[in-house]
Amino acid sequence: MATTNGGDAAAPQAQPQGPSLNVLAQYVKDFSFENPNAPRSLMQQGQQPQISVQVNVNTTPMSNTDYEVELKLDGKAEVGGNTLFGFELVYGGVFRLQNIPQDNLPPLLMIECPRLLFPFAREIVANAVINGGFPPLLLDPIDFVGLFQQRVASLQAQQTSAEA
Repeated sequence: MATTNGGDAAAPQAQPQGPSLNVLAQYVKDFSFENPNAPRSLMQQGQQPQISVQVNVNTTPMSNTDYEVELKLDGKAEVGGNTLFGFELVYGGVFRLQNIPQDNLPPLLMIECPRLLFPFAREIVANAVINGGFPPLLLDPIDFVGLFQQRVASLQAQQTSAEA
């Protein structure tokens, strides 16, 4: 039989939580698909189109722990200077980042968060292209590390030129 010394049992001490990243929501913020030359553009599918895609990532703090991350995909397919289709997608997510050092926030927000959003945005684009009457456009994986490094280098260049 266990006995106590008459005192209250010591309350368990709260353990410090480790770093965490949680997806609170994901959504289509803006989407446009254009098939400006249909149905003529559907007849030109014998040629391989020239496809260009631009990628951009933006972040907006919502609170001390919550951030909105927007992945913007802008693209078009052309054959012989004629546009087959074009799309613009802004796919967003709200992420909660807790117990993460301040220096680690930018890479998480600009690399890991868009990396989590990308497969969903890729599927939206592929389905829109199929529904536009074309074979699916399966976007290649995006090097978010490279994009982040380019952004950091660009900001450093701007600061250097501003100081000069």
